[in-house]
Formats: sequence, structure tokens, C-alpha cells
Amino acid sequence: MTPSFDLSRYQDPLTIQRVIHTAKRIAIVGLSSSPLRASYFVGFYLKRHGYHVIPVNPRETEILGEKSYQTLADVPGPIDIVNVFRAPDAVPGIAEEAVKIHAGTLWCQFTVINAEGARIAAAGGLSVVMDRCIKVEHARYVGRMHWLGFNTQRVTSVRSGLQ
Repeated sequence: MTPSFDLSRYQDPLTIQRVIHTAKRIAIVGLSSSPLRASYFVGFYLKRHGYHVIPVNPRETEILGEKSYQTLADVPGPIDIVNVFRAPDAVPGIAEEAVKIHAGTLWCQFTVINAEGARIAAAGGLSVVMDRCIKVEHARYVGRMHWLGFNTQRVTSVRSGLQ
């Protein structure tokens, strides 16, 4: 019998803070060119906050004014964070690529959870963050999120009562 997957070990606040504060180059695997997609909004936000955003999407040539690459191996130079906007079953392959290029961190967005991918990345020496949005965590630790949202660990646009 295999031990259960402890997702909390990949949501450590100190790891998240260290990664956010030290990273400069973020490759977003699955970055979409559609402004209506979450990946586009996150990429736009990160770029606006000073990160070098590198699109990795074989269906695109340019996103957010940056050249889009087919694979992580095609990206020139070091990558601090590999941010994943793909289905969970794609994570093990992405983790293997991230290890091969010596990325610093494998960061999987909300609902992108894959135990094998986390194991591959961690065994390869990468920090792993899973089931967390990099934009939300950046806002949380750089002071752009209200105290209440920080302490409830919930993000909502629903407002009660009259405004």
C-alpha cells in the first residue's frame, strides 16, 4: 500500500515566500494568448510586477510581447520558476523537463495536483509548490492583499449587503 499524498508539504508558506522573493524568470507552461484565460491574467500580473515571463506554449509564437517556446528545453538561460497551467496528468513530464533544465521551482496552479510530478521535481532538487496560485501568493506576501483575505485563506469577489 502506498502512503497517502500529503499536499500540505507543497504549500509551505516559507517556501512560497522564498520563491516569490528570489525569482526573476518565470516560464509559464500553458500560457494562453487569450486575455479571458486565467493563465494570461497571471502572466500579465507577473510581468507588471517585474518578473520576466517566458511563455511555453507550442501553439503560439508570441504572448504578452514575449517569444513563446515549444518546450522548457528551448528556453535560453536559467528559469527560476516553472509555473504550470496544464492538466494534472501533464505534470510528471513537465517535472522531468524542469529537472533536466535545472529550474529552481515547479509551481502548479490551483487544482493542478499530481503526486508523481511532485516526487519527480523534489527528487531532482526543485522546490515544489502545488495547488496554489502564484498571483494570489505574490499578492499575499508582497502586501497587495487585504489582511482578512490573508488570514481566511479564501479569495472571493462575493460581497454581502449594500455597497
